Amino acid sequence: MTNRAKLGISAIAAVAAIGVPLAFSWSRPADAATKVPAAALIAPAQGNREVAVLAGGCFWGVEAVFEHVKGVSDVTSGFAGQSAKRATYAKVSTGNSGNAEAVRIVFDPKQVSYAELLRIFFAVVHDPTEVNRQGPDVGPQYRSAIFPQSPAQAKVAKAYITQLQRAKVFNKAIATRIESGGFATAEAYHQDFMARNPRHPYIMIHDRPKLAALKSQFPARWKG
Repeated sequence: MTNRAKLGISAIAAVAAIGVPLAFSWSRPADAATKVPAAALIAPAQGNREVAVLAGGCFWGVEAVFEHVKGVSDVTSGFAGQSAKRATYAKVSTGNSGNAEAVRIVFDPKQVSYAELLRIFFAVVHDPTEVNRQGPDVGPQYRSAIFPQSPAQAKVAKAYITQLQRAKVFNKAIATRIESGGFATAEAYHQDFMARNPRHPYIMIHDRPKLAALKSQFPARWKG
């Protein structure tokens, strides 16, 4: 779904969204987070600052979830991929740029590990079994992908996906790809979108439930 389509949701949808309970999610079961185990492999912390880049559908909700995780100091919405430096929202929305909507997360690995961020990513941020889409948003720009920023992160990501697959945590195969590429910051109006537009219909229907799931399933990680 393009931004124009999201911002153009009708007044009827807006009214309907107000009555949507926080437990509702477009495609995830309400107990999804409880089924996702902690990662068996956790890389030791190196310093107190690390960066993670993750793509899990529309960056509005992904950004909002990680902004509420203890140990995370900054989250930026943007685009990740081999040609990210030249990315703009208009280009990425065509689905032909090769880039994905993604977020850049700055975190303290002594407070929250990269592996724990991945657990949240798989549990409440998105549905990792969907291919080139998330809920109502369709196209390769909405794919599930992890962009490791170091060999250690790549090792943890690969091991965790294998762990989840072997445990058959999800009913379908995990579609999450491990990719390389750069990151470019999205336009200013996309940053902190949920915080600035908490009553937006798209946010209320598709993203507020993710925050509720984070708070419910990961109370020790919740940052208000």
